[in-house]
Amino acid sequence: MATLALAAISLFVGVSDVSVATLLSGSSEGRAMQVLLISRVPRTLAIILAGSSMAVAGLVMQMVVRNRFVEPSTAGTTESASLGFLVATIFVPGWPLMGKMLISAGFALAGTALFLRILRAVPLRDVMLVPLVGIMLGGIIGAVTSFFAYRFELLPSLLAWTMGDFSGILRGNYELLWIGLGCGVLAYIFADRFTVAGMGKDFTTNLGLNYQQVMVLGLVLVSLISAVVLVSAGSIPFLGLIIPNLVSLMVGDNMRRTVPWVAVMGAGFVLACDILGRLIRYPYEIPISVVVGVIGSAIFLYLLLRTRRHAA
Repeated sequence: MATLALAAISLFVGVSDVSVATLLSGSSEGRAMQVLLISRVPRTLAIILAGSSMAVAGLVMQMVVRNRFVEPSTAGTTESASLGFLVATIFVPGWPLMGKMLISAGFALAGTALFLRILRAVPLRDVMLVPLVGIMLGGIIGAVTSFFAYRFELLPSLLAWTMGDFSGILRGNYELLWIGLGCGVLAYIFADRFTVAGMGKDFTTNLGLNYQQVMVLGLVLVSLISAVVLVSAGSIPFLGLIIPNLVSLMVGDNMRRTVPWVAVMGAGFVLACDILGRLIRYPYEIPISVVVGVIGSAIFLYLLLRTRRHAA
């Protein structure tokens, strides 16, 4: 109910005068209705789709990696997707957005696989070393991306891709996000397999499941979601980390039960942050990545300190 209320509020927050009264009056040649259908409804749908799918992607990644502090922005996945989109822009600029998204997803998959390969080669004595390795890998990939963007004079474009922002969402340029919803549905369908895979390779194999296939499926879903959200709205940090952890504290670790809650809470959280970003400096907007980054980092710090206290 809270998410539905936030979605309704999102439709009527903005510079243009869109309210129930203006919609019913039909004044100004239907301008309010045009703004609602062309801008506000697509923006709200984009926020819901991006928020829910990124939160589910974080949950899947945490199950696959078996670490509560891993998500696309702390595993090099988002940075790899940015590099892939840059490569597509440089070498195949005339390709449709779908083609560039697939290249971006391929790079995201390769970057995530590299992250897992590094984890297998490094002895990890502390749970926090896993996201630390991912952040370091993401920093290296991000530096390479920035270098090539500078060489090809695409730094402003790179900043636009990596800065999560829904202000430019209009009807006709957000529809790729429905792919993220489809990936979220697949994550729910295969939730039991991901739950079993999260218990380890030996346990999964003993139950008759192909551990490698489950891993590949999870990584493909995470890569597709990361690429779709990056291409459509930019990067949204910490979302896939904090929402699954908060849901886990409330309803437990069974993925079949948590996926719907993660999706709904992810959408509601991004809606709340987007509305806040529109109101803080009204009539100007603060990008969603900034608002989510500030609030998400605070929640991440709380979860980290809470884990440390329980470990002690």
